[in-house]
Amino acid sequence: MTTVSQTLSREMERAAERAYPYECVGALFGARPPSGPVITGTMPLDNDSGEDRRRRFHVADRDYLACERRARDAGVELLGFYHSHPDHPAEPSATDLRYAQPLFLYIIISIQRAKYRGQTGCFALNDDGSAFRREPMRVLED
Repeated sequence: MTTVSQTLSREMERAAERAYPYECVGALFGARPPSGPVITGTMPLDNDSGEDRRRRFHVADRDYLACERRARDAGVELLGFYHSHPDHPAEPSATDLRYAQPLFLYIIISIQRAKYRGQTGCFALNDDGSAFRREPMRVLED
């Protein structure tokens, strides 16, 4: 089970609201103890998509390298990424699947008419990379 603090969860939700009607994107940092991933930090990133940013996000190479550097310097792992789905459910799209990387977590936040309405999903690729599996996520009160 993936664990995240209420503060970090709210930061991701607010980033998604601020980006509306476009998709937001950010990095997830933390650790992978045997009990499951623990998200201890996030980093908002610019949506560098050259396509319709209302339906696509892209992380620039320089931003990805900055994420890896931040993780290394902080002694944590880059666990994956979060992004929003404006006016769509918090479910992975075919495009999300096409670009997903093994071992990464993907948190998807649904934003409806510029407001977060309680729909967030956490996903990871299945073992053969053909589909996502839903990962249980617990939000801990601070």
